[in-house]
Amino acid sequence: MSEILDGKKSKPNWIASKDNRLKRPHPKNLRWAAILLLFLCTACAAPQEALPEPTRTPTPAAAIPAATPVEIASCQQVAAEPTPEAGSSSIFPQAGRRKYDHLRGPDSAAATIIVYSDFSCPACAPLAQILDQLADEHPEDLRLAFRHFPILTAYPNSGMAVRAAEAAHMQGKFWEMHDALFENQAGWAEETDPAALAASLASLAQEVGLDSDQFESDLELPEIVQIPEQTFSAGLDVRLPGSPLILINGQIYTGPINYSSLKFIVRLIALGERQFKTCPEIVIDPARRYYATLKTEKGDVLIRLYADLAPVSVNSFVFLAQNGWYKDITFHRVIPDFVAQTGDPSGTGLGNPGYFIANETAAGLKFDRAGLVGMANSGPDTNGSQFFITFGPTPHLDGGYTIFGEVVSGLEVLTQLTPRDLLPGQDAPPGDLLFDVIIEER
Repeated sequence: MSEILDGKKSKPNWIASKDNRLKRPHPKNLRWAAILLLFLCTACAAPQEALPEPTRTPTPAAAIPAATPVEIASCQQVAAEPTPEAGSSSIFPQAGRRKYDHLRGPDSAAATIIVYSDFSCPACAPLAQILDQLADEHPEDLRLAFRHFPILTAYPNSGMAVRAAEAAHMQGKFWEMHDALFENQAGWAEETDPAALAASLASLAQEVGLDSDQFESDLELPEIVQIPEQTFSAGLDVRLPGSPLILINGQIYTGPINYSSLKFIVRLIALGERQFKTCPEIVIDPARRYYATLKTEKGDVLIRLYADLAPVSVNSFVFLAQNGWYKDITFHRVIPDFVAQTGDPSGTGLGNPGYFIANETAAGLKFDRAGLVGMANSGPDTNGSQFFITFGPTPHLDGGYTIFGEVVSGLEVLTQLTPRDLLPGQDAPPGDLLFDVIIEER
């Protein structure tokens, strides 16, 4: 997690706004986010000597305090429990390893969601729409596997729906029939007349473009007729509690079943593929002057970086920018009169680059005005890639967050960003894009 905090050490909080109300993620959401963060944590030491404050009204040509010689310390690796990978061992067969698995997405996807589902169960239909949307939005990052678990004792028509889906599969249209069955569930699931049920399924077969004669013939094939009972028994054998049941990378998911929560998880797992396994190499000279241009969809923002006052933070920021970490990401949190926050490619507000660096507050810099650039963290010495820019004085942040730069021009651009306060498991309006961060040495 990489939220900005209010300085309290007892538990993770979102940064407190001016009226000091805390924005706190729900514990259930944080539990799954924590399990699914894939990173190798590291900690970097910060310089301890007192350094002068920057000028209060900088310009690109403004005088910068003389740099104090400082060494960018090496990192100490810290062990962390990894997120299970898509092919990790599980008590459940991997996607594609069980007969009658139906797959969407590449084998190489970082996240695999297996869903045990029943075409008749009311809760399964909205979940199917959510998973379809996620698969459409993350074609490279998500692999989706559908497994039948028809609750034949509760939903008498489930067996015929399974047969219809498998008959459609014989013509290469399983997913089309999958969608049609769920979308039209109310029209056939409660049908008590077998002839009317058969007519409803035949109508759906025509809608998805199946050959009607072949469909009706395949429905009666012995190998298809036996699938409902086989899959029901297989589910009972592994003591499935019911449908739907979601597995994410082989592990049972018990969190909120909604689009926002599952999107957060998929994006965090996908971010793990991009994270770094070690701390960044040294790419700056603390005695030189560095500027960063934020290329946003609302315009450019020029930032002077405090390479002499916060060399570890600036080095990490420059390293990430040069390696494309900040390309095409979102301002995931924008609170008017407070801060604009970005730096997380997952767009969840919980992502990090795979390493942590220490706070650099020895210079005694204060959040006493608009335009100061700080490192977001989830506690002392947990800075990563996320950063925020203040819209005004925020003295309650003093001492808890590294200030590593300030806006030279373009603060008015940031005030045009779309307000949003993204919390795990909750929807927010689309955020504005940060296209790239361009580093200049002057």
